Amino acid sequence: MTGTQVTDWDDAYANGAHIAGAADYPQRWAQDAQAFRKTWIEKDLGIVYGETDRQRMDIFRPEGRAKGLVVFVHGGYWLKFDKSFWSHFAKGSLARGWAVCLPGYDLAPDVRIADITRQIGFAVGKAGERVGGPIRLTGHSAGGHLVTRMVCEDTPLSREVLERIEKVVSISGLHDLRPLRNTSMNDAFRMSEEDAIAESPALKTPVGTCPVVAWVGGDERPEFIRQSRLLSEAWANADFHLEPGRHHFDVIDGLQIPDSNLTSTLLA
Repeated sequence: MTGTQVTDWDDAYANGAHIAGAADYPQRWAQDAQAFRKTWIEKDLGIVYGETDRQRMDIFRPEGRAKGLVVFVHGGYWLKFDKSFWSHFAKGSLARGWAVCLPGYDLAPDVRIADITRQIGFAVGKAGERVGGPIRLTGHSAGGHLVTRMVCEDTPLSREVLERIEKVVSISGLHDLRPLRNTSMNDAFRMSEEDAIAESPALKTPVGTCPVVAWVGGDERPEFIRQSRLLSEAWANADFHLEPGRHHFDVIDGLQIPDSNLTSTLLA
């Protein structure tokens, strides 16, 4: 599906409307995440990294010395959810010896998307002060956008932190924000054309040479597949990966499994 073929932009980006049992996922995520937090011993919850209540992060540590740091940034169209829904997606990386940070962030319309980008940059830097070694970044949907923004030419990261990033995996990420101006969500985003261009990784030059993977489910909305393919076409260091049989809500499930293709790709 190309931009010229879309007649209903809200439907083009409406994931839940096209997934059976979509309404059950948030409650299931929240319950699984809470259960994981109760059982995982090595953790620091609610670490303050910024000035607002939502600028807090959780760090889960593996047994023994961590090989490095994985940062997982959640999605929700920059409009909803918080870090408490996603704790259990740290399982796969923890089992392979990596510490995992899940940052929260402020949401639109209270802040603009550019503000969220800066917050995530600050969170990655603060997490890197607590966990040494290499850094791997991954994020889902809006989180995929945010982690790819970390390796753009105008990254909010310091050079020292940037040099530690070994790989970025954007899962069902949004890499060109211009089409979202055509959705009703832009009432909250308040994006101008200039704003959308400034926050679109696919329209920017990547910084450094770290490999980037644009990962997307084969059963996702055509716009999400297009968004992932677009990044791989725009960036020489980005590869496109289509996971068959996965939709927007279960495409991240592999992060819970140590030897899944998704976790292995992130940590290879």
